[in-house]
Amino acid sequence: MKKLLLRALPLVLVLIFPLLSIAAVSVQINISVPPPIGFRGQPQLIVLPGTNIYAAPDVNADIFFYDGWWWRPWKGRWYRSHDYRSGWSHYRSTPSFSRHIPSNWRKDYRERRWQGQQWNIKRIPHEQVQKNWRSWEKNRHWEKQQSWGVRNLHSGTRSQHPSRREVRPQHSRPQQKEVKQERSNHHQKGSKDKRSNDN
Repeated sequence: MKKLLLRALPLVLVLIFPLLSIAAVSVQINISVPPPIGFRGQPQLIVLPGTNIYAAPDVNADIFFYDGWWWRPWKGRWYRSHDYRSGWSHYRSTPSFSRHIPSNWRKDYRERRWQGQQWNIKRIPHEQVQKNWRSWEKNRHWEKQQSWGVRNLHSGTRSQHPSRREVRPQHSRPQQKEVKQERSNHHQKGSKDKRSNDN
């Protein structure tokens, strides 16, 4: 019996050793950050009509300002930073506001036309955007400024207008009001169940 075990031992080791080495391998996903963008100076921005999304048209890479963040897509992922020059971090999903960015916005910018209408583009220094974006959005500044500079663009375009609330934290906790409502509903249900059992 011992001889049989000694003969089988090498076979067992041959089978177990690869399994142990596979179990020891750890999977590490490394998400690289996008390279810096070469700005020739501080960027001038434009507001995309019908939105509160700002774009930097003089840069080869797509870079946007929205909801207090700089955003840029790169290699199929989205990144954001509080500084347009550096500090990019991976955003785990596609920001909801991005669906309001037409794929041909650069062509429209070059041709000074938006959806076939004349577009009187206003360039805005990035400092003004960073300082005023919140009040501009709250007061519907661009909508009141001759429909974003596009002739015959009606305020009905506001349906395309993304709200700041559309960019949500990736892991949100229920708000206190929602928790209280849920507790109240649970308490009411428990009271009803008790009454029906008493009858």
